Amino acid sequence: MPEIKKSPTGISPKKLSNLKVVVLCVAAATTFWILNALNKDDYTTIVDFPVEFEYNHENYMAVKDLPKTVEIEISGNGWDLLRKYFNINNTPYTIELENPSSQSYMMTADLKRGLSEFLSPTQLVSMVQDSLDFEIDKIQTIRLTPVLDSLSYTLGKNYRMIDKPTFDPSQITVKGPSSLLEVLEGKYPVKLNESRIEQDMSKEVNLEVSKEYEGLLTIEESSVVVTLDVVGFFEGNKRLRVRKENFPKNISLEIENPTIMMYYLVDERKTEELKDIEFEAVLDFSKRNKQDSTISVQIKPLPDYLDQVRVEPSLLNLKYE
Repeated sequence: MPEIKKSPTGISPKKLSNLKVVVLCVAAATTFWILNALNKDDYTTIVDFPVEFEYNHENYMAVKDLPKTVEIEISGNGWDLLRKYFNINNTPYTIELENPSSQSYMMTADLKRGLSEFLSPTQLVSMVQDSLDFEIDKIQTIRLTPVLDSLSYTLGKNYRMIDKPTFDPSQITVKGPSSLLEVLEGKYPVKLNESRIEQDMSKEVNLEVSKEYEGLLTIEESSVVVTLDVVGFFEGNKRLRVRKENFPKNISLEIENPTIMMYYLVDERKTEELKDIEFEAVLDFSKRNKQDSTISVQIKPLPDYLDQVRVEPSLLNLKYE
């Protein structure tokens, strides 16, 4: 008797052949059933149908991404619903906006009639969404004043700006949506990208739109020249002559003839003037602190070209006899 060979799965070739026939029959029946079912016209489903907004792009600009779909409930032929559900060859429905900056949303109920005709022969059952939100602004071109970005530079130790930075040109032309231009409040920040500045400088800086505004704002000028005038301050100290005012005879200082020191920064252009000034530590009894019997030290004179002035000690104790 001839030997019957088995397949690697342990099933005989005859049974395997019969199993293939059964699978093919089931697949054919399932396919026939699906095709027959899709030809029916009584299906209902919810789909995200593509939409596009039509408006004057020369005068208006979308500040945020516009809605790309609207959620709707439709009914109709199975094949048609299948194509719309998976967005196969669906032409977007066009929403025309005449004055888009005057509104920030639109009710989907206003789209129902036009969309119903557009979807034919599929029937529009209902609009699932109540509204479509969008943000489209009018495009404007304005002149902004350049200002130095305070985070884009540092000065050297004990250096100060003499005056505000100057810019050439003094105005920058910027074009973009009105809401963003309003946020700038008439100023455009310029990044200097310099550190530890210790001398006067004039630098041409390329004008670039920050990443958050890319694609929204455009600048007419390509660059601006920034000019800075800086001055250094020198550290110094002086021993002060003590002068008492309005002291009664029975009141004195707890420490007679105290050593009072003044520490300061001086504008380098004023060092010669400083040499000719006699500074005093003035102790005015009428300005004493009655609660703790102390008196504060006042420096006279105190010219405005001194900075970070401090005195040690700043308070002295009083002694009552």
